[in-house]
Amino acid sequence: MHLTLLASQFLIGLSVGMTLFVVAAGLTLIFGVLRVINFAHGSLYMLGAFLAYSVASFLGPAGFWPAMLIAPLVVALVSLGIERGLLRFIYDREHLIQILVTYGLVLVFSDLVQIVWGTGFKSLAPPPGLAGYVTVWGAALPRYNLFLFAVGILVAVGLALFLYRTRMGKICRATATDREMVDVLGVRSSRVFAAVFVLGGWLAGLGGALVAPTVSITPGMDVTIIIEAFLVVVIGGLGNVWGALVSSLILGAGESLGVLFLPRLAVAWPFFIAAVILIIKPSGLLKSVW
Repeated sequence: MHLTLLASQFLIGLSVGMTLFVVAAGLTLIFGVLRVINFAHGSLYMLGAFLAYSVASFLGPAGFWPAMLIAPLVVALVSLGIERGLLRFIYDREHLIQILVTYGLVLVFSDLVQIVWGTGFKSLAPPPGLAGYVTVWGAALPRYNLFLFAVGILVAVGLALFLYRTRMGKICRATATDREMVDVLGVRSSRVFAAVFVLGGWLAGLGGALVAPTVSITPGMDVTIIIEAFLVVVIGGLGNVWGALVSSLILGAGESLGVLFLPRLAVAWPFFIAAVILIIKPSGLLKSVW
């Protein structure tokens, strides 16, 4: 097999991993701070993709960039409604209740998407400036994939700065460690939970909007992403943004190269990679930060 083909497939896998990271970063924040197993996170990702498609289609050729801004914001507002209207009542309930409630949201969003957008496939073209290919290390790489890689890096740096350099980020970490003590100090943990859930929803919507030009936008796309996002959370380290980044890149590149060599096992590659990593290091790649 030619080395340029391997290099091209590897780079595309890294860019796909970056998209996975944007979604999984929101999930690891919610899981780390709220301790909620949010199966509806994939539904927010799907909603972001459909909203981006609708905004871009309505605005025409110049609608791609507004769609990248509007879709995540709308998903963030939906996330606020979910958190305030439903999830805040089950924070102290057992995980089984959380799973049932969030899985119920998956079914609700699936039906709503089919009612609004139908059951057919949708597609969104990248903007003219991001069409075509560039040459990296002698391998052809779509410009849009290079854009995805850059956005993933910006998201990782932004989240790290937020968590470790801002007052709100430090409050989030403290709330995850000792909610009662934070309440005693005069900080309303309920507001912190709402802010973290909205941020996680915004990241899910952003991931859906970003991936829209690279996949078929269809009901059911939430199922695959939520499984892979949970794999990222588990093997990267709970609440560790850099762990989520590393594990996303490993899954993206590993799955891309695995499909190249053994396409019949395409569905199983993420699970195989995760199993190998957890056998070698059961606690995850990086240490949990809270």
